[in-house]
Amino acid sequence: MKCPGQDTQYWNEEAIFETECPECGHPMEFFKDDATRRCAHCHKKIVNPKMDFGCASYCKFAEQCLGTLPEEFVAKRDDLFKDRVAVEMKRYLGADFKRIGHAAKVANFAEKIGKKEKANLPVVLCAAYLYDIGAKQALEKYGSDTPEFIEKESPAVARALMEKMGAKQDLIDEILGIVGDHQRPAGHGRLNHQIVYDADQLAYMSACEQKAGVEDHEFAGKLDRIFLTAAGKELARQVLVQTT
Repeated sequence: MKCPGQDTQYWNEEAIFETECPECGHPMEFFKDDATRRCAHCHKKIVNPKMDFGCASYCKFAEQCLGTLPEEFVAKRDDLFKDRVAVEMKRYLGADFKRIGHAAKVANFAEKIGKKEKANLPVVLCAAYLYDIGAKQALEKYGSDTPEFIEKESPAVARALMEKMGAKQDLIDEILGIVGDHQRPAGHGRLNHQIVYDADQLAYMSACEQKAGVEDHEFAGKLDRIFLTAAGKELARQVLVQTT
């Protein structure tokens, strides 16, 4: 079965259109399902300006459906997938706005820390959105949503959501390696994990009032022992010390 968006029987008069080459300004004609075309004048490969690659960010049949994807898109494919994960997380949690808000806050902090640490942002953000996704199952099974039980239940839920979206296995494996370990991550090669840990800690700490009665310099020293990344420590001081 062909994707309806690419099946010619569903096309209308806008399925074939003209545009200008962004490199040289020469007229170009695109069909709706052309991922790219070469300009007849300058011979540059041009990405279809009207094509919606949204489904290709998560569909495992994207290349068979659309042909060879543009290099510019392939580089951003995982980045687009994180947006899909955010939507699925919200859909899964439904009316649990407290959990949705916490996940969004973790993702926000993780993005800020990840950018400074030059981390793999798609992995970091997907893991941040799914870090506590098993809380509902933890409450149902154990009557508790402590990190121990959330850590136990989250991987299965996260895997099911990502497999439903057609995520690549290596991406699933890396994200589950973070989601399935709420303990203090350490060691070499675990920067993405440390960033999500820091973001989660900061989200919880920013929502409580545990600093009361503690001097700034003493509290800042405690933060340096709690947080793992340099960017995480810096952001924690900004959020928890400088604004109190």
